[in-house]
Amino acid sequence: MSIPAQSSGVPDTDPDGPEDRLRRFATIWSRAVFPSTATSLTRTEFEQHLLPLARELSDILHARPFDAAPAVEVGAALVTAHCTDPDALSSTLGVIDSYLVLYCGNNGATALSTEDSRARCARIQHTLAGGFTQALRERTLAEQEAIARSALTARSDAEHALHATEARFRAVFKDAAIGIGIADLDGKVLEVNDTLTRMFGGLDHHVRSHRLNEWVHPEDSPHVWKYYDELVRGEREHYRVEKPYYRNDGTVLWTNLTVSLLRDADGKPQYQLALMEDTTERRLLNLRLRYEATHDALTGLPNRTLFFERLEKALSAADSSRFGLCYLDLDGFKAINDSLGHASGDRLLVEVADRLQSCATAPGEMVARLGGDEFVALTTGPDTETEVGELACRILGVLGTPIRLDGRELTVRGSIGVVEGPARERSAAEVLRSADITMYRAKSAGGNRFELADDEADARAITRHGLTTALPAALDRGEFFIEYQPLVHLDDGTVHGAEALVRWCHPQHGVLGPDRFIPLAEHTGLIVPLGRWVLEESVRQANFWQERHTDGGPLRINVNLSPTQLHHPRLVAETVDVLERSGLEPGALCLEVTESALIGADDDLLKPLRQLAEMGVDIALDDFGTGYSNLANLRRLPVSVLKLDRSFTMGMQQHPADPVDLKIVEGIVSLAHSLDLAVTVEGVETGAQAEQLRKLGCDTAQGWYYARPGAPDRIHSLRLADAV
Repeated sequence: MSIPAQSSGVPDTDPDGPEDRLRRFATIWSRAVFPSTATSLTRTEFEQHLLPLARELSDILHARPFDAAPAVEVGAALVTAHCTDPDALSSTLGVIDSYLVLYCGNNGATALSTEDSRARCARIQHTLAGGFTQALRERTLAEQEAIARSALTARSDAEHALHATEARFRAVFKDAAIGIGIADLDGKVLEVNDTLTRMFGGLDHHVRSHRLNEWVHPEDSPHVWKYYDELVRGEREHYRVEKPYYRNDGTVLWTNLTVSLLRDADGKPQYQLALMEDTTERRLLNLRLRYEATHDALTGLPNRTLFFERLEKALSAADSSRFGLCYLDLDGFKAINDSLGHASGDRLLVEVADRLQSCATAPGEMVARLGGDEFVALTTGPDTETEVGELACRILGVLGTPIRLDGRELTVRGSIGVVEGPARERSAAEVLRSADITMYRAKSAGGNRFELADDEADARAITRHGLTTALPAALDRGEFFIEYQPLVHLDDGTVHGAEALVRWCHPQHGVLGPDRFIPLAEHTGLIVPLGRWVLEESVRQANFWQERHTDGGPLRINVNLSPTQLHHPRLVAETVDVLERSGLEPGALCLEVTESALIGADDDLLKPLRQLAEMGVDIALDDFGTGYSNLANLRRLPVSVLKLDRSFTMGMQQHPADPVDLKIVEGIVSLAHSLDLAVTVEGVETGAQAEQLRKLGCDTAQGWYYARPGAPDRIHSLRLADAV
């Protein structure tokens, strides 16, 4: 492929802009390659010729998704530009390795990480070298064919004009840049040129008079001798293969071999003509590039690419084969990077990699680094059910020994997700996803442990992910609705108000309670717009109740606030805005905050709650008794209601009631009333509970004994019925 020089369009006025950096890269490339290029162009003209190729490499580096395949055409373009000297390829790869990321790494729309840039650069080098060698090989083969035709013509003409053709044949035969050998039909070598002799070590007698079938090599292509037999029998005119040979010193010579028949004037086969191109150095280069493309530059372990190749091979094995996979993530590695620096973190990863390699030395076992502080260990064989657990234990064992780094002893912990099973049942992506999910389950359980994959747990995690991604659109589509659970006066059974409980009517999973999606909304930040919507709907409904039903006094509405909403800077302003637009009095609104959210709260966090309380909004401390807050802190919290957790009243469902529970509740009620706090009890399910709580002085209650959460129109009917 020949890529003509292209104009860059409007000149880049920025002296350090993308186009200027690209030109500097092309200049460096030109200086490195031009001395070994057989071209009539000046160096400046040659630099202009390389500029579009440099731009192509920059585009490949930043492509999304990344695809190194176009680099094949760049390598071929170098051969077309007569950059065929081996030094030209070596210099090109050196320039790309040292300067492509440096000058073009920031030219894309999105900045690349250092690790990603180096990995892409290695793939580009590998692919460009492949394109270069393929184009050079095609060019060489064309020359070989020309030489072969000349040799055949020379030998044929020698029968008619020996003296005229002998010199020409010898010139082609002796001075050719590729090895040439002639053998009889029995395979005995008759003549070789100097190039072929040098390829085999420089000793003529190690080649001449030998038979071709003596040069068998363990890495021979399965078809090479089949082709040879067909050629000798006259069933084919020629064949081309890649074939290794042993030199006289025991080293291996790799060649591109072309063998064809030489016929006499009557068309009868007389000799075999072998043309050999020495590809040993090129093969070593490809092997080095392959290694760099499939191994982690920091630890030397196989990388994600090579690991997936091995995993896919293990999963496609025979039906009786099994596999076991350990997915490791270091616990707290970010803290090490942040405190000691990335250089220390890298040395720690190298030490961890060495220890992991010592754990996977048996046949069928391997360790790889996927990136960052994530590693995988794979074992295969018939007994992986036992072996994978032992492998995970070995990994945790070697990590348990402290690592000495910069005069410090660091204890490394890890969480491991283990997946084991028969081959041919799941894809590599499914296995790795299951291992990743299981690893996070181990991390959630405290870390420094391994967990076995569980299909149900995987399904729950996948469902959580699906719910997380569906949350934003669900709010826009109006899939959320609110149910209301009455709050009842314990002394006379009348309805005091209601708690607003949000629900999600999911298109696939049906109606979901808040425990299924509120934590996800907290994690994604959607809890703020969702919480505002709940507040607006609840306040609007409370105002509707008061306008429609004027008998019996106003009904209060309780709305839950999440910890994220407490930190939202516009909490007070948005609450005031909602109340003003609805016309509801602040005293008819009660905001419920969990006790755990206020543990250790400073004045900055309590300030918005105090402002709301000063406006007349009630603040309820929800789930009271489940946290670890000091009871003395109640005096500094701007709360007016304690909502007692249901765990304190479970013992009151039986008769007689648990005396310990009675004493605890009695003490809390006495404390609350002494601080002018009302007490609400959750989870009242029996009449015995309600009666005990009334005798203990609790003010209001809610639970299934009175009503389950339901539509807003049920609140009024319950209020009229006076639940008792």
